[in-house]
Amino acid sequence: MASGKQEQMNYYVGIDVGTGSARAALVSQQGTLAAYAEYPIRKWEPQADHHEQSSDDIWAACCIVTKKVVQGIDAARIRGLGFDATCSLVVLDKQFQPLPVNQEGDSNRNIIMWMDHRAASQVERINRTRHQVLKFVGGVMSVEMQPPKLLWLKENLRESCWNKAGHFFDLPDFLSWKATGVLARSLCPLVCKWTYSADSGWDESFWKMINLEDFVADNYSKIGTQVLSPGDPLGKGLTPEAAKELGLPAGIAVAASLIDAHAGGLGVIGADVKGYNLPCENQSITSRLAVICGTSSCHMGISPNPIFVPGIWGPYFSAMVPGFWLNEGGQSVTGRLIEHVVQGHAAYPELQVKASARFQSIYTCLNSHLDSIKKSLPLGFLTVDLHVWPDFHGNRSPLADLTLKGMVTGLRLSHSLDDLALLYLATVQAIALGTRHILETMEAAGHSISTLFLCGGLSKNPLFVQMHADITGLPIVLSQEVESVLVGAAILGACASGDFTSVQRYYRAIGSSRGRRELKEEGRETERQRQL
Repeated sequence: MASGKQEQMNYYVGIDVGTGSARAALVSQQGTLAAYAEYPIRKWEPQADHHEQSSDDIWAACCIVTKKVVQGIDAARIRGLGFDATCSLVVLDKQFQPLPVNQEGDSNRNIIMWMDHRAASQVERINRTRHQVLKFVGGVMSVEMQPPKLLWLKENLRESCWNKAGHFFDLPDFLSWKATGVLARSLCPLVCKWTYSADSGWDESFWKMINLEDFVADNYSKIGTQVLSPGDPLGKGLTPEAAKELGLPAGIAVAASLIDAHAGGLGVIGADVKGYNLPCENQSITSRLAVICGTSSCHMGISPNPIFVPGIWGPYFSAMVPGFWLNEGGQSVTGRLIEHVVQGHAAYPELQVKASARFQSIYTCLNSHLDSIKKSLPLGFLTVDLHVWPDFHGNRSPLADLTLKGMVTGLRLSHSLDDLALLYLATVQAIALGTRHILETMEAAGHSISTLFLCGGLSKNPLFVQMHADITGLPIVLSQEVESVLVGAAILGACASGDFTSVQRYYRAIGSSRGRRELKEEGRETERQRQL
């Protein structure tokens, strides 16, 4: 049961749908997690470059985790709900039932995931148009965005899907619709993934040029006619039906949503870090780069005026922090790449046995193994002859080339645990070098970054953090509250409830309680990080 002190506290629920799981957190008005739950969600890969999910599965998982985190809490103290999710494409018919996005006709699989690359030829054709909207996505549209996926559906599944479709949602907007019945879309996914403009709305000439004039003909009713800023309240709040499924009070405020990476950026970029002698302490928030690192990684930098960076998505106005322009760099696979390299190695079974015997995760075990073999040498010397090119799933930024492939050079005719540890280290270093490439490209275009703020699953790995500090040469801040993405989602709920009138006011309110930060900078590490 909640304590008497807890009963006087207001709470907000943040729900995050990532690539492999749905997560929920109960977050206090001071920005700390009071409860957390996670539940896996299924993925289908029917053929190469096809990645699909089920919106029914995802909503069911959201309900499971939300019910868990609010157990024992006075419902009257739960004031708001916010969602974030991957920028995947959800397809429903006119009666809001799932439609198949696959050749097999399985309507349960009605989501084309963000990482799906089936629309490679479609995105190539879109980019050949050189339409003016491409200026706001780094000059080149990504296959991970929605227009090429929509065009693929029209060209490949016209009878089973396209002609029957009534609604195309970005996954974050689907979740807020399920909670409220409101069809309004969030500015964040529409601007970042659909070519919507905060100033001028949809560009009719673009849709006609790429042969998707269908949306113009029905006045964009299938993709969004009402647009709200992230954190704005939706309709009358949580519907009675959704409230019962989620285990929450009917009528609580529900916010316009965010893409998951943007929620993570929102959760960390405004942190109070006074007292650590960081270069960003007396600088504008624009001197910070939020790096959200999980299955993939996103690099979020903001500016008061638009900055056009070749190969970097944006600039997007108010897509993350209200009133600021956002540039978003990214790496298509990071956590997934590390997993792929480690699990595919011949010594992986040996690693599993060793980690299990020590009651460690495989990555803690690998980090310890590297410490044992490096002896007095710096880690970098261990991979002087071993190098990884990390674009196993194409390059998102700044080369913006989905055709690129990965490469490893320096392999030996052995497959020991030492070899696996070194390949793991070289892969982490390659990812950090990719971050440096993105950072240097953003700075060449006009950004001035002095500090990195990391969050997401990989930020819990001290080797990953250390390599980013060493290779970029910048100090790295880790939030005391490690689930920054969920905090970002909860911030939306807090704003929608009216308890905080803006994101900036929320930052000021929680600054003193969330101000303690752990710092890792160019070879120095804190006690907390050594214990991870």
